[in-house]
Amino acid sequence: MHKYLRAVGFSEYTTTGKIQELIKETVVHSDSRNYANNGDEDVVIAEFCKDFAENMGISVCGEFDDKDNFIFYYYYPYLKGTCVSSMEDVSIERHAANESYAGVCDDVKVGVTLIFYLQNMITYIKYRNSDRFPIRGTSLTLSALSCQASVMMPIRKSEKQKKKSRQSSINRNQLIEAARKGDEEAIESLTLEDMDTYTAISQRIQKEDVFSLVDTYFMPYGVECDQYSILGEITDCHMVQNKLTGEDVWLITVDCNELNFDVCINSKDLYGEPMVGRRMKGVIWLQGKVNYPF
Repeated sequence: MHKYLRAVGFSEYTTTGKIQELIKETVVHSDSRNYANNGDEDVVIAEFCKDFAENMGISVCGEFDDKDNFIFYYYYPYLKGTCVSSMEDVSIERHAANESYAGVCDDVKVGVTLIFYLQNMITYIKYRNSDRFPIRGTSLTLSALSCQASVMMPIRKSEKQKKKSRQSSINRNQLIEAARKGDEEAIESLTLEDMDTYTAISQRIQKEDVFSLVDTYFMPYGVECDQYSILGEITDCHMVQNKLTGEDVWLITVDCNELNFDVCINSKDLYGEPMVGRRMKGVIWLQGKVNYPF
């Protein structure tokens, strides 16, 4: 069973038999079917996708043999993102075990290299086979699935404090961009800023809760490279229902380190009531779709 299957409303699908039925339902009654030749191997890769709620569902991947019989490789739950998360360039790498791919994006806003599970694999294979890479002008739409999260109250800030925070973030992003290009003054400024931040937090943490000091964060979680621990502001949220199981799933848009993306989580796994302005803290499996310009 895929760990994040419950995130899209299939918490009761815990046996091999039920999962096989779900895979069959997805293939036979799919909403979209995509095909591509796998380069020189002359193998037709196929992907069947079916939505079981708004923008979320199951994707089944495999290949067709010489007799046009479908051979199953693997399946995964997905959530289609609704907003552009980054305009930075993305590089793609194939996973070792399966015909699946990971995307890598180095966005200065986040502070870490984003590694995500690529959703539009077939589109990427078609572009690769036609020798169109490298492609400039792409954008990235991120989304995430979660099986463990809680809702937290926001930190009270005045308009003056919010404006100062936004300006500080812009200045820091500019310094990081300069540091990546080798600017020694920018590197020194960032180092001094980090030391000042560490000193200030060390003094305040003795009397204050850590989540009253840390407004948002985005950092790797566990040993798998596409899983992250996040804390971000909720900018939109609503509940949808899985058409097959009837389970309620929360669709939440999060602003985390100025990175915007959608998260879906089963209502059973979310502690607290999400509302715009509150914060979401949890562990996510990051997915992404590369938006090619043509």
